[in-house]
Amino acid sequence: MIGDWIESLMAATAWEMTKPTAYGPFHLTFTFVGIFLCFIIARKLRNISERGNKIVLFSVGMFLAVTEVYKQLFHTFYLREHTYNFGIFPFQLCSVPMYLCLIAPFLKDGRVKNGMYYFMTTYNLLGGMMAFIEPSGIVHEYWTLTLHAFLWHMMLVFIGIYLILSGRFAKTKEDYLSATVTFLVLAAIAFCINLIFWEASNGGINMFFVGPRNSSLLVFKTISKEFGWYVSTLLYIPTVCLGAFIVFLPSYYYAKRKSEEQISLPKKAQLHKIS
Repeated sequence: MIGDWIESLMAATAWEMTKPTAYGPFHLTFTFVGIFLCFIIARKLRNISERGNKIVLFSVGMFLAVTEVYKQLFHTFYLREHTYNFGIFPFQLCSVPMYLCLIAPFLKDGRVKNGMYYFMTTYNLLGGMMAFIEPSGIVHEYWTLTLHAFLWHMMLVFIGIYLILSGRFAKTKEDYLSATVTFLVLAAIAFCINLIFWEASNGGINMFFVGPRNSSLLVFKTISKEFGWYVSTLLYIPTVCLGAFIVFLPSYYYAKRKSEEQISLPKKAQLHKIS
């Protein structure tokens, strides 16, 4: 009974569309308007209290969770006729903020919580931006799935910008290292998930694209076919770390400059009094 009701609901929302083209009107409009709104909203929220910060993060986490449930049901009950698609298991790099935004508000301040913040302002911000730079993975033949994918990755951009503007971002190389440790731990968990569900998925699962299935990502797909998934993974992991480091650099130099300015202010004040 419930299954039939869900199937009817999914069918009622299966609004077909022509896949938006890369750098076409839909893609470009959504990207630029979305990023602009992310900056505006994040800027307005940058000085909220810690209680307000928890509400923002939890609200984003709930939005991601509810829309992800819809996506899972749509694939299972409409596209796959009651067969689960392990390829969309929600533990990709860009899926992680759903969990972090729901967990972080309940954690005490400390290394784990900070590691989550640093991860979202580097690795997840990278993932969100890359989805719009290379949009083949976020365009679909249905309006709901396309909007879900575009909104999802724009929320990653928003969270990254919001945490940066509110001062909850990776400021030092040690902070970047903490974000990287978080990424590596999550990648290890993803690899374990791939192994656990390997037979059930008939080799179709590849969370974080770390194997043992060959990667479906550009460049790494070719590497996997030529040299094996393990070679692709050994190159992919450092490449993601490098990309996150590049995203981290502007924040690092900004924080460094602000710190130097704060140190120099007392010295300037003392020189002013002497003169």
